[in-house]
Amino acid sequence: MILARVPATSANLGAGFDCLGLAIDLYNDVALIPGGPFRIEIVGEGADILPRDRANLVARTISRFFEVIGRTTPPFSLRLTNRIPMTGGLGSSSTAIVGGLLTANLLAGEPLSRDELLRLAYSLEGHPDNVAPAMLGGLVLSVVGDGVLSTVKLPTPRDVRGVLFLPGFTISTREARRRLPAKVSFQDAVFNVGRSALFVAAITTGRLDLLRTATQDRLHQPYRQVLFPAMPRLFEAALNAGALGVWLSGAGSALMALVQGDGDAVASAFNRAAEANGVAGRARVVDLVDEGATVVEVSD
Repeated sequence: MILARVPATSANLGAGFDCLGLAIDLYNDVALIPGGPFRIEIVGEGADILPRDRANLVARTISRFFEVIGRTTPPFSLRLTNRIPMTGGLGSSSTAIVGGLLTANLLAGEPLSRDELLRLAYSLEGHPDNVAPAMLGGLVLSVVGDGVLSTVKLPTPRDVRGVLFLPGFTISTREARRRLPAKVSFQDAVFNVGRSALFVAAITTGRLDLLRTATQDRLHQPYRQVLFPAMPRLFEAALNAGALGVWLSGAGSALMALVQGDGDAVASAFNRAAEANGVAGRARVVDLVDEGATVVEVSD
């Protein structure tokens, strides 16, 4: 059996829309069992709704991998253990793609490098800000130019943790994308360019006091707020409780804050603000992880 473990990711980080993402210590496992007959076992998140046939994203990814390398897909079955909420903005689809590629690559004798696998993952996902930190770990800046993906892994502050707020409702990524405008003002573009640059500067120089400003955004969060009206009040509660910065994770619905210390005060602030605003959900403290997806061959 080949086992891949892939971390959840939080993308955008406020101003870094579609280019910044980081890995956190919440994992999905993809176990590929060589040989037939084909079957898929799913445990955890999505077990009641995810397809168990070849339409499953992991299975489709494995088949696509073998198409890319010019080989016939060998018989296999899958055992999926999902701990990441499917529609929370925490990169669950990226874990399926990355996990499928890593297990297929090992089954095939590793014909592709990790960089080649990342480029293939990007081509399948369409956006690099989740697949890059899922594959590489840590905090990753991803930029696509002329169809070529470039990534830079930034230092992850050792004394910083994350606090997630996971609402009891979900937001469709498609619906969240639909809310975005076709054009934005010059002023809003400048606002985000400066803050995304400030985020990178703050992380690389240790100026964590700048993250409150660096995580502000005008390109996507204001337009998606209609799908989560209480979001600004939860942001304010987290910042007042000592969060370094806070943002809508990916397309949502999860919120993510960075903290120094144990994070309990910010988690409690999230929960109190959610209750006061009639939002079901829970907060949890998570660690940022510098190691990306892993893959090993293990006995059943």
